[in-house]
Amino acid sequence: MTEKFHRWHSPNTNTDLEMLVFGDRGYPVIVFPTTKGRYYQNKDFGLIGSVKWFVDNGLVKIYCPDTIDDRSWYNKSIHPADRAKTYAGYDRMLVNELIPWAMHETGVGNVALAGCSFGGYHAANFAFKHPEKVRHLFTMGGAFDIKMFTDGYYDDNIFYNNPVDFLPGSNHHDLWQMNIVLGTSEYDICKGYNIQLSNILKQKDIKHWLDIRPFANHDWPIWREMFPHYLSTIK
Repeated sequence: MTEKFHRWHSPNTNTDLEMLVFGDRGYPVIVFPTTKGRYYQNKDFGLIGSVKWFVDNGLVKIYCPDTIDDRSWYNKSIHPADRAKTYAGYDRMLVNELIPWAMHETGVGNVALAGCSFGGYHAANFAFKHPEKVRHLFTMGGAFDIKMFTDGYYDDNIFYNNPVDFLPGSNHHDLWQMNIVLGTSEYDICKGYNIQLSNILKQKDIKHWLDIRPFANHDWPIWREMFPHYLSTIK
């Protein structure tokens, strides 16, 4: 499995970002790390290794970027409005830098997004905000309500980066074309968030799969089982 390291200065986040890319061809899959995780986390915890067959056979090309969790939602040293503004810059980075990069390299006009735990938030938030760019969404143990990080403060940046708030009113036609999998498990601390999001999708008659695995916790072993299964649904 080929692996390449990239580092670049992002004007949208005003910081340097790092990323690992696995494979040399195939459908582009962006995989976000968990809370405050770095670009190498999904490799170190075996998530990328669990889908080695897909990479080696040229079916997918996987991009594992940094996030800016410690500068945005988890930054308790700044006002919640500034946390949201900072995260809005990360969203612009995805729109204007990373997603076009992945599309250009692979020659594919849309991407798949995936992530475990808080990485599932990053994936779902972007997919539901920009469904014209995303054909597949795979979350594993995700949590989707960002208001837990805003200390009771609320503004437009928070609304438009909180899927459980903005999704009910969105009628973008590409939402109904997306392959959506919400992976969770019987003892997952985030199971309730997945059921909540699934109910929103049901109310909108958006097809999706709420995958609740038995006898499993919010942890890497079940996510390593889920990820190859979910990638196999890419058509």
